[in-house]
Amino acid sequence: MTGDVCVLLPTYDEAATVADVVTDFRRHGFENVLVIDGGSTDDTRDLAREAGARVEIQSGSGKGQAVREAVARHVDATYVLMADADGTYEAADAEAMLQPLRDGTAEHVIGDRFADMHEDAMTGLNSVGNTIFNSLFALIHREDYADILSGYRAFTRESFERLRLTADGFGIETEMAVECARHDVRTTVVPITYLPRPDGSNTNLHPVKDGGIILMAIYRQAKTSNPLFYFGSAGAISGLAGAAVAAYVAYEWFVLKISHNVLAIVAGVGIILGVQLLIFGVLSDLLVTLHSETLDRVERLEAQAGGESEGEQRADPPEQ
Repeated sequence: MTGDVCVLLPTYDEAATVADVVTDFRRHGFENVLVIDGGSTDDTRDLAREAGARVEIQSGSGKGQAVREAVARHVDATYVLMADADGTYEAADAEAMLQPLRDGTAEHVIGDRFADMHEDAMTGLNSVGNTIFNSLFALIHREDYADILSGYRAFTRESFERLRLTADGFGIETEMAVECARHDVRTTVVPITYLPRPDGSNTNLHPVKDGGIILMAIYRQAKTSNPLFYFGSAGAISGLAGAAVAAYVAYEWFVLKISHNVLAIVAGVGIILGVQLLIFGVLSDLLVTLHSETLDRVERLEAQAGGESEGEQRADPPEQ
């Protein structure tokens, strides 16, 4: 059963691969293939249409904006299967991705590229970066999603609408993972095959630039997910920097008899700021915990009240 699924392919200059990707999904029974194009300058849109895809041109720019606009305006299916159009993912993995959604065991599914990654599918730099980002995400958000940067996702349209997404570029995958953890969206990981990009296909990802965007997205989202880490890490950096300057000032004073009044003030400010940020982080973490507990109680009370209301309605016989 694939009629309840929309295959979503964000594209930008993917003429070398888009037709093969669309054909692959259609061959596996997915007739509803939507290509949301970011203004390609090659034949991406024409080739996608010839292969049988429905093509829409996004009003903005960036992968994140394309995904948000596609789901909001052009998707009416129950499930969305999102993939890249660069030929690195296989349509053969689609049913395994969708099964947890249909079983009701998950609302969001992430394809784990590292489960079966072909040789040369990812550069050494990208592999190291992915490992760092996944470890940092697990530390900050207390969830291990194995591969938060995977572009192969399956999710219910209803769960996607619960996520507050603002990223326009490649930070969209990271933001989706963060929002799933924050809003308790039931998320599972499915092993998939990850292939090298075919010859003639050029990546739109810039490792340093986009890596920095992803890193900042993970850290920025920690402000409300894990404030102790967010403020504590900044406090630690400030405190350690202040302590290092203080050690230098002390050495110059006691050994060389040289005073550095300005540096001494800087060291003091750095240490005090570090301590204050750490305290603020502890207090913020306490507030977040209390807020979560309060929301849990409210949800339980609402569920209990709803159950009692239904029970009363069943108990009261209809008037004749």
